[in-house]
Amino acid sequence: MITQEQFDTEVKMIISNAIREDVGDGDHSSLACIPENAKGRAKLLVKDKGVIGGVNFAKKVFAYVDKNLRLDVRIEDGTEVTYGDVVMYIEGSSQSILKAERTVLNAMQRMSAIATKTRMFVDLLKGTKTRILDTRKTTPGIRVLEKWAVVIGGGENHRFALYDMIMLKDNHIDFAGGITKAIEMTKSYLRETNKDLKIMVEARNLVEVEEILKNDGIYRILLDNFDYEDTRKAVKIIGDKCLIESSGNINETTIRHYAECGVNYISSGALTHSVHNMDLSLKAIK
Repeated sequence: MITQEQFDTEVKMIISNAIREDVGDGDHSSLACIPENAKGRAKLLVKDKGVIGGVNFAKKVFAYVDKNLRLDVRIEDGTEVTYGDVVMYIEGSSQSILKAERTVLNAMQRMSAIATKTRMFVDLLKGTKTRILDTRKTTPGIRVLEKWAVVIGGGENHRFALYDMIMLKDNHIDFAGGITKAIEMTKSYLRETNKDLKIMVEARNLVEVEEILKNDGIYRILLDNFDYEDTRKAVKIIGDKCLIESSGNINETTIRHYAECGVNYISSGALTHSVHNMDLSLKAIK
């Protein structure tokens, strides 16, 4: 995964771009009817139920917009919430509160939805050794927020992007001319570039699992769209030679069955690409 420094840089870029996109040359609705020196108080209200996510991101947004805004946080990231809960109170410049409002709500609604779905999958895996992973199937431009939300929900991050792990999928293998050739070329590339990246290889069937295992230095094998029977066979073949991940249309109905096959990880794009935003609002307090 990326370093904390890279993570912080990504978050700062998202905030500055979001405020640029939303505010432009000014929040003219507020500028038109609210005095510059007006002070106000607002609350961030939950109108749904699930796991709250994005509280710490919201803190960063409010500080970016106006470092003098005062926050009274009542509910932290990862907490289960229900309708009527107040996540935080914000006090200070009324114009500043409104300037930050939409960026905060958009992010928190999305992050809370992802955290909620992740928590559901984590709960379904309780009692097994299997952990839930996200994927790169994220919204362009805000990947760091969506992966942050997965962690808030109790899941783990897969690679962050194309640059922090080697993942040889079916297209890489086919373009390279086969599994062994793709692996050999990858190892040569890593030596030549002096890069220290883990190698993960996708298998489409048991024959490919066996071929992958003929090569040393494989960190993880991805069993893509295997059924339960072949997953169990693959786990037995691989043993402790490397880590094992299952993926491919695994949902809340099937996830437990795959975990009980003995895989280390299950990855799901649905954590980030198939969620319904949590209903949150920011209300002025008179």
